[in-house]
Amino acid sequence: MKTKSNKETKVNVITLGCSKNLVDSEVLMGQLKASQFDVSHESTKDDADIVIVNTCGFIENAKQESIDTILAYADAKAQGNIEKLYVTGCLSHRYKDELQSEIPEVDAWFGTLDMPHLLRTVGADYKHELVGERLQTTPKHYAYTKISEGCDRPCSFCAIPLMRGKHVSRPIEIIKKEIQGLVANGVKEVMLIAQDSTSYGLDIYGDRKLADLMKHLSDVEGLEWLRLHYAYPSQFPLDVLDVMAERSNICKYLDIPIQHISDNMLKIMRRGITQRRTYEVLNAIRDRVPGIALRTTLLVGHPGETEADVKALIDSIEDIRFERLGVFTYSHEENTHAYSLADDIAQEEKQRRSDAVMEAQMGISEAFNQQLKGQTLKVLFDRLEGDEFVGRTEFDSPEVDNEVRVPAKDNYVRMGDFANVKITDATTYDLFGEVVKS
Repeated sequence: MKTKSNKETKVNVITLGCSKNLVDSEVLMGQLKASQFDVSHESTKDDADIVIVNTCGFIENAKQESIDTILAYADAKAQGNIEKLYVTGCLSHRYKDELQSEIPEVDAWFGTLDMPHLLRTVGADYKHELVGERLQTTPKHYAYTKISEGCDRPCSFCAIPLMRGKHVSRPIEIIKKEIQGLVANGVKEVMLIAQDSTSYGLDIYGDRKLADLMKHLSDVEGLEWLRLHYAYPSQFPLDVLDVMAERSNICKYLDIPIQHISDNMLKIMRRGITQRRTYEVLNAIRDRVPGIALRTTLLVGHPGETEADVKALIDSIEDIRFERLGVFTYSHEENTHAYSLADDIAQEEKQRRSDAVMEAQMGISEAFNQQLKGQTLKVLFDRLEGDEFVGRTEFDSPEVDNEVRVPAKDNYVRMGDFANVKITDATTYDLFGEVVKS
């Protein structure tokens, strides 16, 4: 250490990967701060005594980014710029044994469930009374909240159960207390996240309790937007829809990754659902929550996928018309069920299929946005970018969805505030407008 006092010890936490990893980093930082460490998140200053890299190990690109980041800080340690380098998160959990021999500059490696051990290693105490409290890294007005950890689903391509373990729900009262604390600190929008939010409650209540959870959370005074992510289509609890329809502070938005549509691929992927049932679930959602925006994620290039499967997927996109959509190319991950299958679709072909899917979606997104011209929408403003204020409607989650842009020259809003915006123009992924003076 550069100093002997914990109060003076500087820790820089680096987060890679998804919003679930970000929450882990925020909890870790909250614990460190409670032990009198000087904590920063992704600081560009070269003054940290300790660097902790929270890694992603989901797919090949994410793994490579994690390794490159670790190597960069290993070099910084070799140059004497930092004293200690620790690595945690999914990549570390999954590949700890081989990585510690390949990158000896790292002082210790920790898995996804090793936070108490990590804290002890750096000289901090794990404080159980801090459950639900954390050092927020997102803008003050929005935050992510985990409702569960891990996943019990048998999807052929997914390594998450290898890194995050079995599905474990957090009790309703603990989640509600956490959100009450966030709202008291200025949070207006909460995104509920999990590996599988559809299974919420099964392990601790013996039944799917997502609807009950949403009711309790929407009752939190001062919470203006509640948004649900990562709902699994198979066995989706339809009673959630009634809660979404009746509660004004629950966003008419649902992130429901279907991954594919053809029965051939759904079976190979071990998704536990058919094409017909997928359509039934999606139709029920739209029927019972009028005006809802559906976001989905798709996977192309999985072993066994044919041109006919890709055509069926693109046809379904044009039929279902998701308001928001993202697509991944298949990554051949060790110890998954699909790893036993031949990864015989070339990366160039995987990318071609991905591009074809997104090309179909671009036209749909453009059409949806054009329909909004002339309408006045409630917008939550996130940031000032150049000469524009940038915000989102209830139909858009941060970083992954559409944005609303308002010229700063002729309009004034405060970051983290809501304003009514009349949409004057639209492109594929952006809306443009003017603040409606009250």
